[in-house]
Amino acid sequence: MDLDLRKLRYFAAVAEHRHFGRAAEQLFIAQPVLSRQIKAFEQELECALLVRTTRSVELTPAGKQLHEEARRILGAVDAAVRRVHEAERGAQRLVVAFSPGLRVSAAIRAFTSRHPDVETDVVPAQWWQPDAPLRDGRAQVAYLRQPFDASGLRTIPIGHEPRVACMPATHPLARREKLTTADLNGEKMITATTRPMSSIEEKFELIAAGHGIALISMSAARSYSRPDLVHLPVTDAPGAETCLTVAADRPERQLLRDFLEIATATLRRA
Repeated sequence: MDLDLRKLRYFAAVAEHRHFGRAAEQLFIAQPVLSRQIKAFEQELECALLVRTTRSVELTPAGKQLHEEARRILGAVDAAVRRVHEAERGAQRLVVAFSPGLRVSAAIRAFTSRHPDVETDVVPAQWWQPDAPLRDGRAQVAYLRQPFDASGLRTIPIGHEPRVACMPATHPLARREKLTTADLNGEKMITATTRPMSSIEEKFELIAAGHGIALISMSAARSYSRPDLVHLPVTDAPGAETCLTVAADRPERQLLRDFLEIATATLRRA
């Protein structure tokens, strides 16, 4: 069966928003039309993708799997179309992905000063699958935080950063100056395996609402600071390794080599 990309985009929008009305607004179509398209898509696939109630829209196990596949497929299609247009214009372009909280702007500025004719852009790497922009072609290089699936990728270590415990400002431990991992024994911890989430913002919202504590990188804590959350150092928690990453099976052109050289020196000094 051929996959209908238009219906896949419709489904992906509903899966992201968990709401037909907001998804319809994003897609610039009427909500009843979107609902009919999703029902037709489910009939074509011969499985239910969504559980609809009067208050919410949730993904079935099949829907969750298709949502993951849709991110990869649609990202690859969009990247391919963009590269075709760039080839038509004769443009040179470098796209850098980055993990939440990591800042790659200084490296891009240094690269641009050497290559002012090259277009540069950035794309966020989602925390649940940071290597995806490299694998689907949306980015040529990524500044990522371990862990991630490094198979088929080449990594250049940049450094380490400490992890902190993120918790509600009202939590009893929030009055401490620092913690150890033993202090967190018995606390409900929020991780990608214990609570699937669609964004890091959702993660912080769950923490602020009292659903648990999470160990996060120092850079993410600084970038997403908010008054109802507290970030405390955990003295014996392992640090997070940061690295530059490229696909190992693609030709490494001179522009990419130049960026890696500049970024390695720039980011290690940061």
